[in-house]
Order: sequence, then structure tokens, then C-alpha cells
Amino acid sequence: MNSIRCSFQRLSLLNNKPFLNELVGTLRRSIVLSSKSFSYDQSTDYQDDTDEQKKLKWLDYNNKFFPIQSPDEERRPAYVCHMKANVKYSPKKLWYIACFVRGMTVDEAIKQLSFMHKKGAVIVKETILEAQNLAVSKHNVEFKSNLWVAESFCTKSIVYKGIRRHARGRVGEVRYTYSNYFVRLEEGKPPENYYLPVPKTGEQHLESWLKQMRMRKIINSL
Repeated sequence: MNSIRCSFQRLSLLNNKPFLNELVGTLRRSIVLSSKSFSYDQSTDYQDDTDEQKKLKWLDYNNKFFPIQSPDEERRPAYVCHMKANVKYSPKKLWYIACFVRGMTVDEAIKQLSFMHKKGAVIVKETILEAQNLAVSKHNVEFKSNLWVAESFCTKSIVYKGIRRHARGRVGEVRYTYSNYFVRLEEGKPPENYYLPVPKTGEQHLESWLKQMRMRKIINSL
């Protein structure tokens, strides 16, 4: 760009003809406009996620109304749904961290994520903290520590494709993947076994084994 400008200045010094000056002026204006159009804008690193959140409708669960409970029924725990849309992170990497915090209390999840040296851990931690503040301020949760991660998952979002130059004039494809992260916090204490069923005791294992043995059938017998 500097070499082109220097050459234009030399042309204008050599000849002061009006058409040459007009040519140099138009070329200068085109250079300025092209530099403005192709200038780097730091705001493009962060996508506008408001429209994406409206499309996914995950936050609509916060506006859901339930019927009034009778005094005999068990109290329905409060919950809050929150999300981060269009995060510049691979969904394959974010999936492991989303599964890691399931079934944890909010304090334990934040504590564990603080020691994970990964970009996805920072994303999940910020989302959980924002959901915790929303639960206290807008959803009438009395104690912010009395929450646990009931749901935590991620999905694939926008994929931008670019090119990478290779040798001998060949071109390769580059994919810049974005992710959507969803979390739901629920009031109360988490279950002891989130994934697996309750483990059996020794007596229960013995009873199931005896039942299996008694149900055996010998083929071609009475």
C-alpha cells in the first residue's frame, strides 16, 4: 500500500496535468475506501446471540406457568434456564465439560471449573454464574447456593468456512465452528446418583442371583 502511494506521488510530481491529477485523486479515494472496507473489526469475534437465543426458544421455559399446587402436594422446586449462543468453541470439546458438571451443586461446579485450564470451562462457568444470579433476582430463589445443575448440554451452531493455501496453488478448507451451550439450574439438593441407578446392596445382589437361578430352564425336559 505504501509503495503504491509513493508511486502516485512521483507521478503527480512529474506531470502537473489536470487529467493526471484527477486520476491520482480517484485512485487515492479508491485506496482509502478499500482500506476501510477491509479493515479488521474486533467486534466480529463476538457474534450477536440475541436473535439466536430467540430462535432456539430455550429461554421460553422461564416464562412457563404451572397450575397452583394444593397443600398436600410436594413443593415444586424452582428452576432457571440459561444459555450462551454462538460461542467460538468446538461442540465436540464443549460436550465433555457440559457432561462433567451434570448433577453437581452450583458451588461444586464453579469450584471444579475454576481448576480446568480450558476455554470451554470458562464459558460454562460464566453461564452457570449468570444463571445463578438470574435465579435469585428474577425467579424468587432464596439461597443462591441451594441450586444444582439439572441439565447441561451443547449443540452445534454456525459454521464459517474459509480457505487455507497449500503448496503448488492448491487450496484447503478451514471450518470455524461455533457452539450453543444450555444449562438448567434447579432448587434443592442433587440426587446421589445422577447417571446410574442406585447401587444394590449385597443382599439384593444375592436375591437377584437366586431369582435368576430359579428361573433357569433345561431344554427338552419336563
